[in-house]
Amino acid sequence: MSTILTWTRTDPRASLDCMSTRDSRTGVAFAVLAMSFVQLGLAASVSLFDQLGPEGAAWLRLTFAAAIVLVLFRPRPSSFDRRSLLAAVGLGIATGGVTLLFMAAAARIPLGVASALEFLGPLSVAVVRNSRGPRSTRNRTGLVWPALAFVGVMMLTQPWHLVGGAHGSDDGSVGGATGGSLDLLGVLFALSAAVCWAAYILLTQHVGDNVSGLQGMGVSIPVAALVATVVAGPSTIPLMTWELVAIGFGLALLLPVIPFTLEYLALRRLDAGVFGTLMSLEPALALLGGWLLLHQTPGLLPAFGIAFVVLAGMGAERTSSPRHEAPPEPTERPGVLSPG
Repeated sequence: MSTILTWTRTDPRASLDCMSTRDSRTGVAFAVLAMSFVQLGLAASVSLFDQLGPEGAAWLRLTFAAAIVLVLFRPRPSSFDRRSLLAAVGLGIATGGVTLLFMAAAARIPLGVASALEFLGPLSVAVVRNSRGPRSTRNRTGLVWPALAFVGVMMLTQPWHLVGGAHGSDDGSVGGATGGSLDLLGVLFALSAAVCWAAYILLTQHVGDNVSGLQGMGVSIPVAALVATVVAGPSTIPLMTWELVAIGFGLALLLPVIPFTLEYLALRRLDAGVFGTLMSLEPALALLGGWLLLHQTPGLLPAFGIAFVVLAGMGAERTSSPRHEAPPEPTERPGVLSPG
């Protein structure tokens, strides 16, 4: 009796709203989990630096990721024309570049700082898009987000303290216990990774627009593995053991396979603007991951700097993303594969 009465009095629109709310919450949870797995994968990669070096750790993960991707997606030549194939190859080169450069940065500066500096790549893309929007929007916000990011980067890098040492602080903290300085080469590696990430985003969109399904990823990740092999293969392959083979397979699952799957599920439940704004939290999660997993304790000023970069990313994303558009068919989302 009560069940029938409840059913007859339920507004169908309320049920749809409830389902939509549940989907949104689930999508947010998937997105946060994806970013968390990214940080786990990065922290695990950093732990291999003593054995393989940063380039070797990048090669290990990309090589096994390529093997998994080839098995799962099996790219078909018929899916590509000449331009889309070249774009997919370029995407692979950008992926390999951002991975190698980010790992080189993470070997010299804390994970949160490296992630925030690298995030300037997608932030720049969002700002440029915003500058091409309606004139009223450009006038109000065109300079706000770059200025906020610039202040954040100044807080992060503290250029008045930059040094050119081979490695960062001994205790893994931002600037160490007393030195208050960052490694200049590490900062340059992170900024170079930001350039590669910006190229990655633009190429991902081109490949996603012209190649069906996940075929683009089936080409780009193997190409990225070839790039890493050219750079790090000769010095890393002789060091391989069966234990490292197992670790490489696990790393590939941590990043990119599991995060990619979670982001695919998130994109099916979230508006593209909401999803992009959530991804702006990655530098903050990298800071948290570096603190919890690698014992990298940030100073107060760098912590505020990361917050400024995150706010700039969220603001640029929200003012440049179109609203209420259907989620795109995912190929490679700019963010998961990018940070190393």
